[in-house]
Amino acid sequence: MQLDLPVGCMLVLMLMTMVLTRTGAVPVPTPLSALPGARGCPMAQFKSLPPQDMKAFRRAKDALEESLLLKNWSCSSHPLPRTWDLRQLQVWERPVALEAELALTLKVLGTMANSTLGDILEQPLHTLRYIHTKLQACVPAQATAGPRPRGHLRRWLRRLEEASKRESPACLEASVTFNLFRLLARDLNCVASGDLCV
Repeated sequence: MQLDLPVGCMLVLMLMTMVLTRTGAVPVPTPLSALPGARGCPMAQFKSLPPQDMKAFRRAKDALEESLLLKNWSCSSHPLPRTWDLRQLQVWERPVALEAELALTLKVLGTMANSTLGDILEQPLHTLRYIHTKLQACVPAQATAGPRPRGHLRRWLRRLEEASKRESPACLEASVTFNLFRLLARDLNCVASGDLCV
């Protein structure tokens, strides 16, 4: 039985698409768990946090902002500028950037938890440490075996490192406080969404 020309062309195109896709010649979306060094990267669960966790974070943020009103703080730079957007980074770079952002947040809030804010910060710190532990499963192998940080990522990591050394504790507290919900609602969601964050 002889195939007509349109049907024959369609079959050839379908066969070529299958071959190219299997050989990697056609780019296909890569889930975060399939990226180099991201084996067992369990971040999809953090696309949205439970309501009780978000309520605890709101209480903590309100208390942090109140404590800042009693302090005379200023920053010579913007450690966590509003213009930062993880979508500017490649998918494999995003967990690296978020891990650095989260590490600074934990360091600053952990110091503040030793003050009168300890009870209010206890649950948020527990949640952030849990997220940080899961996130580290996505980062270590990438940092050693993956491409070296460059471009936006390199500048962001350097900026965070320099800020933690040069800025006053009050400046870091303010920066982390005002960045807290962006970290939770936007940056964490972006990493959890993998290549669907565009």
